[in-house]
Amino acid sequence: LRLEEQRNKDLPPMPTVETRDGYARLQDSVIKHYVAFVRDTKMVTYEPWMERALRERIHPFTTPDARNFFAQTYHRDPTPLWTHLWHWWDNGRFREHPHASPIRRTPLLYNVWMSRAEGMATSMEEWMMQAGLYDTSPRSRELVWAMLAARAARGLGNLYAHSNELTMAQAADMHVSWTPRGWMRRDPLLGFEQHLYLRQPGYGASYVTGGRLMEETMAERARQLGDQFTMQRFFDEVNSAGMIPVSLVYWELTGDDRMVRELKDGVTARPFTVK
Repeated sequence: LRLEEQRNKDLPPMPTVETRDGYARLQDSVIKHYVAFVRDTKMVTYEPWMERALRERIHPFTTPDARNFFAQTYHRDPTPLWTHLWHWWDNGRFREHPHASPIRRTPLLYNVWMSRAEGMATSMEEWMMQAGLYDTSPRSRELVWAMLAARAARGLGNLYAHSNELTMAQAADMHVSWTPRGWMRRDPLLGFEQHLYLRQPGYGASYVTGGRLMEETMAERARQLGDQFTMQRFFDEVNSAGMIPVSLVYWELTGDDRMVRELKDGVTARPFTVK
């Protein structure tokens, strides 16, 4: 984030929208831009229902005094959060493309898929950025890094709380103090997130750790395919696997079950397969 700020130091600050009409125009504009980017770059296989899935989930306008962490982003450039909300496209695929497996066809009863759901969504923020989504809006890149820092602070506090090294209040303090720009306030969102992740061990960290596992899956698949690798093919394969843990996605895409074996054996995972 600091390097991005250094890069942008001579640019004007990113404005916020302060009216409902301005906010509606901003949301309409960024959804069109994001959908066009996905469709035209062919980074992801685009389908007509995907724009509708986003427009059905537009976050409401909020006044400056009521803006929580995510609203701070929404009222500057909502695009980074739309890339995270790959969730709505995941949900849409359950309806539009039911999986052949009856087990994968409907949402699982337990949140064993969190590394895939949150890891993929968090990774999409950075992957879309690196693919050029913000080439005409350099300040938007700062929002991507700010959100990653906030999720790291939240996830680390969550891990310390589960290991009884921090109380929930202390984990909340870490979340607030390490979120950039003072955007994480002591508000209902903070309490909601601390309770949510305390009840589900590993969930808070899965945004970051799941993302790194998804990157490892991409790297190994690219190594296997060589010049035949494309991002579109990779995303098609991930989506075809369904909403399952990344360790199983990795196994299905690469034919290598090492992530599952490492979990079973309790050994430290190597960053990549040695062959």
